[in-house]
Amino acid sequence: QVHMVESGGGLVQAGESLRLSCVASGRVHNRSFMAWFRQAEGKEREFVAAVSLSGGSTYYRDSVKDRFTISSDNAKNTAFLQMNDLKPEDTAVYYCNVDLSLPALRSAKLRWWGQGTQVTVSS
Repeated sequence: QVHMVESGGGLVQAGESLRLSCVASGRVHNRSFMAWFRQAEGKEREFVAAVSLSGGSTYYRDSVKDRFTISSDNAKNTAFLQMNDLKPEDTAVYYCNVDLSLPALRSAKLRWWGQGTQVTVSS
């Protein structure tokens, strides 16, 4: 029904920036949320940020809320994650997903995932 294609990852040094993009193909409910997640090697997948497609409200985990900005282009079913002042601990595969339930997204325990995009931050 809906699948996500993430792009924009890469290799950067600490303190630099990246902007990730996520395009959702298929029909997206106009009251849903789009969200970013990440999974570091040997770690559980974790919630990073979400944006409401109906009102634009944003939500972040504490470790990124002063450095990352999530946004969306609803007409293009696209979400972005602007990541500034990147740190080595941000290194992970970053994934995007969409759901009507913010708690479901924050749990990071959804059934289906795309390929993700690798972000590597060197010190």
